[in-house]
Amino acid sequence: MISTNPTSGLSNALTDNKAKILIEPRLGFAWNVFGNGTTSVTGGVGFHHTLLDALDYRLDQAAPYNTTYSYSTGSTVANPVAGTGKVSPSTVDSGMATPALLSYTLKVEQQLAPSTTLSVAYSGSHSYHQIMNGDLNEPAFTRVNGRVFYPASGTPTAPAAPVYANPNVANTTSWWAGASGNYNALIVDVRHDLRNGLQFRGNYTWAKNLDDGSAWNTSVSSNTPAFVSVPQLPHLDYGRAATDLRHIAAINATYELPFGDGKHFLGKTNGFTSRVISGWSLSSIVNLLSGFPFSPQLGYNPTGSGDSRNPVRPDVNVGFTGQLYTKGTTAQRVAKYFDYTAFSAPAAGYVGNVGRDTLSGPHYANVDASLLKNTRITERVHVQFRAEFFNVLNHTNLALPNTIVYTAGPTQGTLASQATTPQYGSPGVISSTANTSRQIQLGAKILF
Repeated sequence: MISTNPTSGLSNALTDNKAKILIEPRLGFAWNVFGNGTTSVTGGVGFHHTLLDALDYRLDQAAPYNTTYSYSTGSTVANPVAGTGKVSPSTVDSGMATPALLSYTLKVEQQLAPSTTLSVAYSGSHSYHQIMNGDLNEPAFTRVNGRVFYPASGTPTAPAAPVYANPNVANTTSWWAGASGNYNALIVDVRHDLRNGLQFRGNYTWAKNLDDGSAWNTSVSSNTPAFVSVPQLPHLDYGRAATDLRHIAAINATYELPFGDGKHFLGKTNGFTSRVISGWSLSSIVNLLSGFPFSPQLGYNPTGSGDSRNPVRPDVNVGFTGQLYTKGTTAQRVAKYFDYTAFSAPAAGYVGNVGRDTLSGPHYANVDASLLKNTRITERVHVQFRAEFFNVLNHTNLALPNTIVYTAGPTQGTLASQATTPQYGSPGVISSTANTSRQIQLGAKILF
């Protein structure tokens, strides 16, 4: 229930505290399979909770503190507060359950050589009572041919204002614990400890992360909507989480160059020559990621629900037969990363049937390198010089594209608004990069 008059002065926003007793059992095991320390199997399972310590962020934005008003009728850009404003409240479910997560892992590790090991692991989790964000002050909807539809009030020529749950306030920003999620991953890790001057580690993760919603607000994740499209039906948003990176690879290595004092080449030199050629090492870090998911969205709300935060997505264009993602040069991908004709504008009153986070952003690849030189001045004084190269290959990694497919289209209201011709904005255009260009940093320090 959304109250018209705010309540202030309570000692706790949660009238039903469900975190008084949080039982969190955990179990782990380790097995030396053959008893010689070369093969091991480890695993564990644990139950975890997240305390609701961040609720003050939402409460700080609730009336009568930092009150937000919404204006619509008669408002223009020149006079944005025309008409009568209504409070747009921020609310928290007073009986919110404590978010919980069950995690489980199983890993097999094998020694391949005295300094080299290989491990293969499964990591998974299931979460529930996760916090969702949405507008709970919406009019009633119905189902038409299985699709969510918001009927228009009044007649097509004389539409009336929608009947909201509480008509005395505007749309809300509400938090409640109604989301769930699951994560499954295969992790392969190869490690070579420092031997013969070489240290190496590479790992690869193949994962799938799904949930009903990843963001409490718009600032938490920029690649997914913060608001549930239909708060009463959160499962409609079940899909790829904002952090669903299907492929992740990371490789790092350090190599001590075999020159100078105690090394294979020129190991018997001394004096100035030894100080010049000794103590050099190379290091590198390589990161490879598949693209972050994102949702194609609308720049307007066709349903007439009153939610202006654009949580509604377009429809799937069943007649689309082309290539969804642009292939070619960087310039071609920047101009049109995805083919927006794969989507169509929903009819007035309907929620779009495209799933949440169904598109994948550009891949990410980055190589950093460093050159280090240690020089002994005296027995207790050393000088270290370091040259670091960020994005050494100067590879362009593209950021996410513009996700708004249609900026206008059919909406509930008058006959004219229901027949509005869909208008494209600049869908698929990429306007920034995900990393900087090549940067070189030099540094030196004295150790004593």
